Amino acid sequence: MLPYIDIPFEYAGSLTGASVDELKLIFSFLLSYPLAGLLKRIPDAKPYQKNVFIIIVSLFYLVGLFDLWAGVRTIFISSCGAYIIASYVDGPFMPWIAFVFLMGHMSVNHIYRQSANAPDKVDITGAQMVLVMKLTGFCWNVYDGRLEQEGLADFQRERALLQLPSLLDFAGYVLFFPSLFAGPSFDFVDYQRWIETTMFEIPPGTDKNSAPRTRKQRKIPRSGTPATKKAVVGLIWIFMFLKFSAWYNTNLVIGDEYMKYGFLRRIWILEMLGFATRMKYYGVWYLTEGACILTGLGYKGIDPKTGRVQWSRLENVNPWGIETAQNTRAYLENWNKNTNNWLRNYMYLRVTPRGKKPGFRASLATFATSAFWHGFYPGYYLSFVLAAFLQTVAKNFRRHVRPFFLTPDGQRPTKYKIYYDILSYLVTQAAFCFTTAPFVLLSLPSSLLVWSRVYFYTILGTAASMAFFASPAKSWLVKQLNARNRTAKMDQHQVQQEQQQRQRQPFSRESTMDEPIMGGGLPSDPGKEFDDAVREIKEEVDARRQRGSSVSMPTGRDMKEAVENKIGRKL
Repeated sequence: MLPYIDIPFEYAGSLTGASVDELKLIFSFLLSYPLAGLLKRIPDAKPYQKNVFIIIVSLFYLVGLFDLWAGVRTIFISSCGAYIIASYVDGPFMPWIAFVFLMGHMSVNHIYRQSANAPDKVDITGAQMVLVMKLTGFCWNVYDGRLEQEGLADFQRERALLQLPSLLDFAGYVLFFPSLFAGPSFDFVDYQRWIETTMFEIPPGTDKNSAPRTRKQRKIPRSGTPATKKAVVGLIWIFMFLKFSAWYNTNLVIGDEYMKYGFLRRIWILEMLGFATRMKYYGVWYLTEGACILTGLGYKGIDPKTGRVQWSRLENVNPWGIETAQNTRAYLENWNKNTNNWLRNYMYLRVTPRGKKPGFRASLATFATSAFWHGFYPGYYLSFVLAAFLQTVAKNFRRHVRPFFLTPDGQRPTKYKIYYDILSYLVTQAAFCFTTAPFVLLSLPSSLLVWSRVYFYTILGTAASMAFFASPAKSWLVKQLNARNRTAKMDQHQVQQEQQQRQRQPFSRESTMDEPIMGGGLPSDPGKEFDDAVREIKEEVDARRQRGSSVSMPTGRDMKEAVENKIGRKL
């Protein structure tokens, strides 16, 4: 670490109440903007100079600013290990070997950070979490490049690496300084197209007047304005976080003062605690995305409707979508988007055999990956599990209650729809401020204490809702909907024809690309996952019978034990 570099941050910390490392982290995000401007001005014909510049800046951040020599070693071990595995291991197990190596290495650092219990200190685990996403994706891309390209899905073919990159290009990708500590993550093919400037080629037939403006002979479009907007909004979020976190923090909700307020006020404080915590992530992700935009890496082509340049390639969060969400899907889809993409592309779809639809095993593997990726604090797992059940409840309400507030054809809202929307918004926000509280508190005793202080209202509401939809009330709702919508429905013969046609259509990986992977890798419907587990066990039994194995159909008790083994918990 450079001598005396902490002095200005210690002074600023005494004024703001923030820790030295937190202020240095914000400083690194802001410093990335002028450095990104310099990076952008390195000649397009000299990509090696860009790589060298990126490596030097990242080493300054790691060693000169934070004294993270151990962090340099961690990045070196992970990146070299992944590159060696991709180079020398052949066959279908290569990406999985890399995955186990990278996740295992990160888990060691997660455990060390958890035992150190110093949340205000910046260590390498945040950067390593981003690195794991990049390197596991890299190994899958290399593996896809070794396969017959005709048999790949579109998303695999677009990202496939037909040959290993040079060590210099790979190091630049690993140490890309605008996203080093907090993301966003991206695939190597994006970095390659950026550094070779092929990302900015204008499609044939594009009107020259709508082509993005550039300076001199540079191919990278001007991006100062969108980057500045991201920086300004990010700083506003950070400033608001500093203010709100002084009013709403973990000490308030676990202290005795909290119980002096009424029940509704306590829920409101929980909501504001969650909001204050999200502000930090909003600010950080906006700042890092803005620096990436300034380099040109956020470029996403030209919007065919407006003719304007799009800079949303690396967008990681949509605060408006979260804060106005009326259901769990909208809430989770707008949070940590790049992690959701990583979980979908490199876990959910990868554990599914070719030609089959992702089911229970894919969801379980995705959930487990997300859980271990975040770390081992009990609060994470409390939030994940409860959010999964919230998903089921929300789907039931959307399928069986929401249609009553639409016209029979389902195309237009009735005059009562506004009341449903308001209630949905209030319930969604109240449920998630309860659900995400352990994600902020982290420890099991603190999480259970705060939940008990608001009488476990979300757990009780979720259990009551699931019991309601498991009762005859669900059938009654279905009958009422059928009676109401009978005139707007197609005749039964046509419905059967369409169902038969859908069953005859082959399954492809592309058909799942639009399926959302909920934030944190949550299973979208735990009830459906249970049914999938039972179905997969039956299929396994049938397959063994066809192979001539001596296996008998399990009894109900055996089936229950098998399902419990599959899902890893007692029923």
